[in-house]
Amino acid sequence: MSAALTSVFKREFTSYFSTPVAIVFIVIYLMLSGVFTFYVGGFYERGQADLSAFFTYQPWLFLFLIPAISMRLWAEERKSGTIELLLTLPVGTWSAVLGKFLAAWALAALALMLTFPIWITVNYLGDPDNGVILASYLAALLMAGGYLAIGAAMSAATRNQVIAFVLAIALCFLFTVSGLPIVLAFFEGWAPDWLATLVADFSFLTHFSTLSKGVLEAADILYFLSLIGLWLFLGYLIIELKREDN
Repeated sequence: MSAALTSVFKREFTSYFSTPVAIVFIVIYLMLSGVFTFYVGGFYERGQADLSAFFTYQPWLFLFLIPAISMRLWAEERKSGTIELLLTLPVGTWSAVLGKFLAAWALAALALMLTFPIWITVNYLGDPDNGVILASYLAALLMAGGYLAIGAAMSAATRNQVIAFVLAIALCFLFTVSGLPIVLAFFEGWAPDWLATLVADFSFLTHFSTLSKGVLEAADILYFLSLIGLWLFLGYLIIELKREDN
């Protein structure tokens, strides 16, 4: 990473722990992950040594928790007026966009890593396929990156964190549910099959479910990376436009 990018990354990542944001996010995430895995997901009742109950609910946890991180990325800077100071520093808009995103993604990765006791529990109780579990963690991390990139673009579009939060949830929800049968059923009878397939291909769940089964398809990984790149670029354009308006 360049010096400018590293500087923004360190500044942003440190800021999460200088306030209760990081601790609150991690604690709530770990608590909800445990509840959904062992109680709602019926971990013990299933009688299988795997983490399918854990990963099944990750998209829905991320849907609400990740926008809580991303909403502050740019909205807070714009509200406090520090965005002008940040962009006048010799870091460049793209370095600022990427540095902020990577810091938030690192926080999400840290939260995921701290779920290792669940992994240890599964290995203690049985003999799970750890290759599949690793692939599932990779899928969860990529999905978190997708949610964050969308949320970062929404944060760049407004100085109100609540509005950024709501917009991020709405867009992430659309990307999540587009592959569900109830959504695809809407296209039956009047839309061509290719359209329904295209809608399903945009779904986070479609690609996440494939990766979480241990099938590391390049197309699924490329989907998430492309999505992240696209929304980060959109965020960059929004910031540049706002900068010119000012």
